[in-house]
Amino acid sequence: MDIRTIKTFQTIVRLGSFQRAAEDLLYGQSTITMHVQKLESDLGIKLLERGKKLQLTEAGRLFHQQADLLLKDYDHLHAMMTELLQGEAGQIRIGAMEPTASYRLPHIIGPFLREHPKVQISVQINNTTVLGQMLADGLIDLAICSTPETGVDHSFEPLFSEELRLLVPTTHKLASKDPVFLQDLQNERLLMTTGVCPYRKKLESALLEKGGSPYAGMEIGSMSALKFYVQAQFGIAVVPVITVTPAPEGTVLKPIADLESGLVTGLLHKQGSSFLSSAAVKLIAALQEGLRQSAHAS
Repeated sequence: MDIRTIKTFQTIVRLGSFQRAAEDLLYGQSTITMHVQKLESDLGIKLLERGKKLQLTEAGRLFHQQADLLLKDYDHLHAMMTELLQGEAGQIRIGAMEPTASYRLPHIIGPFLREHPKVQISVQINNTTVLGQMLADGLIDLAICSTPETGVDHSFEPLFSEELRLLVPTTHKLASKDPVFLQDLQNERLLMTTGVCPYRKKLESALLEKGGSPYAGMEIGSMSALKFYVQAQFGIAVVPVITVTPAPEGTVLKPIADLESGLVTGLLHKQGSSFLSSAAVKLIAALQEGLRQSAHAS
């Protein structure tokens, strides 16, 4: 039993004759007859009584009633598959690290969903290491993160560099110092995120290379919370500029002269386009443009 034979049967019943059904479907009458015979053979029961007037058997009446529902479901499913193929429907699972997840992503995903309302997007927020493992395990389709430690089986496209600056209370001695160097952070209490955070790794590496140690550290689990702890004068922090624009009241943002560039951020996904849906390919294009523009604007 296939869809064509069901459609043929329903057309015969709707129009009341084999000939009219053949004209409507642009089939030869022999094809219409063959479709009905095949349908009855597949079902193992007679659906039509042929004579001067076409009549449905009891099985035919029941089949006719239920077949309409079947065809509607089929048409709906076919439309869904077409939309999926064209990138107008589907589900995309994104992984993103902070601050991109909170400060940049919403301004890109919002317009994308308004243009593609049938696409469903979920966002998982974590660090680069975890996101890379989630991608390998098939739990997400793509990630926005810092440069991964390994590129095996994955493709990474750098998109922008997240600018970093030093946030200090206005009463702190470094608030009036120009320029500020990493060595000036010696013996200061640095407020830092957890050990797996790529921003902390970059900062600690730079401090070791440029003589900014020893230093005292206080760990704050949330990057977004760092500015509030600086504001409350718990210490100082090296933060992404986008998270402290404008700087909180009572604080000042200072560039660090010898902290080379920011943290490279980009798109990570499995190698090969076969791993990505059409909708995901469209979203990647939107992310590529949106993230570059967002970083340039900030």
